[in-house]
Amino acid sequence: MLPLKKRGYIALLDIGRSIDEEKFNKILGLIESGKQQGASLQCGGESQWDTGYFVKPTVFSDATDDMRIAKEEIFGPVQSILKFKDIDEVIERANNTSYGLAAGVMTRDINKALKISQNLDIGSVWREYALHEYTEIKTVAINFPEKYL
Repeated sequence: MLPLKKRGYIALLDIGRSIDEEKFNKILGLIESGKQQGASLQCGGESQWDTGYFVKPTVFSDATDDMRIAKEEIFGPVQSILKFKDIDEVIERANNTSYGLAAGVMTRDINKALKISQNLDIGSVWREYALHEYTEIKTVAINFPEKYL
């Protein structure tokens, strides 16, 4: 049996590896584009280990809407921080994206959360909810035959 590191898992780590070399290289390419387009790299931004397709958790600040790291779905441990002036700007910018599947709203002001939720062209919006569910150690998915449903 391969050691855990070779199998794509590191003990005591909260993040797994990229699925394959192609996705790994795409993530690193997007990180490089963030640097070249002027975002400020705060941490990470490189391969994690010698083996496996691990990318260090990466955070960019000073990102803008026209940057690839803000426009494209990265599917890797990369977060871009974008500044905004007010709630109306947030709504306008969020509705001007190619994607609109889900959004998370982090605010203590329920009225702001409701205004944002009602004005986003998005299928699902949550407010400071489900953190516990997203940090569970184990998720089990079973495809039951129809006769059991």
